[in-house]
Amino acid sequence: MTLRDVSEASGVSEMTVSRVLRNRGDVSEATRQKVLLAAKRMGYVPNKIAGALASQRVNLVAVIIPSMSNMVFPEVMTGISRVLETSPLQPVVGITDYQPEKEEKVLYEMLSWRPSGVIIAGLEHSDASRAMLKASGIPVVEIMDTDGTPIDAAVGISHRRAGREMAKSILRAGYRKIGFLGTRLGADHRARKRFEGFTEALAKGGIEISDTEFYTQGSALGKGREMTQQILARSPELDCLYYSNDIVGAGGLLWMMEQGYDIPDRIGLAGFNDVELLQGLPRKLATMDSCRTEIGRQAAEIILERVEAPDTPPRGKVELTPRINFGDTLRMS
Repeated sequence: MTLRDVSEASGVSEMTVSRVLRNRGDVSEATRQKVLLAAKRMGYVPNKIAGALASQRVNLVAVIIPSMSNMVFPEVMTGISRVLETSPLQPVVGITDYQPEKEEKVLYEMLSWRPSGVIIAGLEHSDASRAMLKASGIPVVEIMDTDGTPIDAAVGISHRRAGREMAKSILRAGYRKIGFLGTRLGADHRARKRFEGFTEALAKGGIEISDTEFYTQGSALGKGREMTQQILARSPELDCLYYSNDIVGAGGLLWMMEQGYDIPDRIGLAGFNDVELLQGLPRKLATMDSCRTEIGRQAAEIILERVEAPDTPPRGKVELTPRINFGDTLRMS
């Protein structure tokens, strides 16, 4: 993708396109908007590497993730780093905060340095982000999710399947009045898919979700305590709570232990991610491993393989299989 392509698409000279994209020169607002719209639609990213380096790639791998405060992604980064540390490639991280418009900005800036590859969380992106990724001409690996069609390659788990498997285990254990607690399901597509798989499997078993409690800010133990207290005050008959992640689940577990609940006989609890930090809780929360380190490792291996052998065909989707750990908070089915 070159300035000439944008020039032809917008109907103005290459010099004008250059002025607009560098935000220099006297260009009318109408022309500026025409050029910017054409560049965005085509996925054009300016090349910041000067002179002789302009046709080359730098030994950077752009890793674009929603958060570093979420304990999930440092483990993904560990897997990526272990593979790349013995290669010339170096991961560089961008954070999107689960915001599509911020993902566009981060991706635009990172691609402008012509990295050797991109590892990006999720399969859902804006049209502009997808255009940039498709036009980049470099290996792209979307991670964490396989419920969808990747741009190039994908490594992750099926979150719908993860939700279904947890629901089946809960039903086999004899629980019937089930509540769901977790993040609002708009921006976090993977949590939404788990919820969809979970409710689908419950419905096949003749059960509907009895109550739900959602939050909008970051996961925290305190948030889990607060949500658990609220849902049980409203629906004291619930006999199982399914949390969208382990952190809020751990908060709920600690609150219920303080209140003297009989866990797992009176009420069962389950989370998601199998976060290692929570191994020291008085009771082990039932959960499901999301294969985080392995996802990072395999994604980095795909990038490295494609950089070393550019003619290597894309692998498509690599789906890993998470396992349920019943811990101490679900009856064994």
